[in-house]
Amino acid sequence: MADAPYLVALALCTVAGERALPLTGLSLPAQPASEAPGPMAEQLALELLLRLWQHSGDGPLQRAEDPGLLLLEMPLELMSERLPLLKCDWLAGGSTAALLAGLASLSLRGWTASIARREPVRLTPWPATP
Repeated sequence: MADAPYLVALALCTVAGERALPLTGLSLPAQPASEAPGPMAEQLALELLLRLWQHSGDGPLQRAEDPGLLLLEMPLELMSERLPLLKCDWLAGGSTAALLAGLASLSLRGWTASIARREPVRLTPWPATP
């Protein structure tokens, strides 16, 4: 695992019919590879969703793809160098499959976030392994 892993939350969505890929992130403390990031992931997901809510005044907000909300652990170097290129390509009309494959290749681990009524946030490993 990298010395400085970074947890990134991102949402594949459209705002007023235009693709958007808002993201937020933070450095992770050292933790066993078997543990999901727990409260830190929930904090990032909440921050990202609040940012999306603020943009809902710009026009209709819609999830672009499923999974729409990802939490990815990646080395800081890759996050800062390669993630902006993937984002730019997708926003310019690139393939969603290529974006997801690129994100998977950058990630040490990943999860999708979901919630059911009166249930805690659930993190499901991503990409799903057969």
